[in-house]
Amino acid sequence: MKITRRFTLLAGAAALAGCAGRSKFRSYRGPEVTRVYVDKGAREMFLLHHNRALKRYDVDLGFAPAGHKRFEGDGRTPEGDYIIDRRNPNSAFHLSLGISYPNEADIAYARAHGLSPGGDIFIHGEATKLAFLKPDWTAGCISVKNREMEDIYAMVLNGTPITLAA
Repeated sequence: MKITRRFTLLAGAAALAGCAGRSKFRSYRGPEVTRVYVDKGAREMFLLHHNRALKRYDVDLGFAPAGHKRFEGDGRTPEGDYIIDRRNPNSAFHLSLGISYPNEADIAYARAHGLSPGGDIFIHGEATKLAFLKPDWTAGCISVKNREMEDIYAMVLNGTPITLAA
């Protein structure tokens, strides 16, 4: 009788644990990420601790990846030095980290042409499970796989510099 009760309790606990699901929020206790570096030409992103790469990721970019983002709707991913300035745990693209585009120079350039510089540029997860079928699908953001975004979200803190290079 005792064995049956124990078995039932253990089986019930295992069933409940299976229902809990996997959380998208991870923890990280490694070296500080001191810079994010994106090489647009190679479609690679690196999380750096000073000069040492901690992680490397393949990325997708805006649907018009060549050149610096100038105007809202141009489909380009910015180039230059910015800051990770916000987090969105409820992003439509799994999780996302905001990039401080546009800066003052970006705003001035767009205004001089009578246009908006745009905004809401993020590092984020995938739109769908089939995102890998169409590279460079975003409106100017940087996209990685959802599982990778979970690690990036845990590792990269607000205030971290990000360089986006041609």
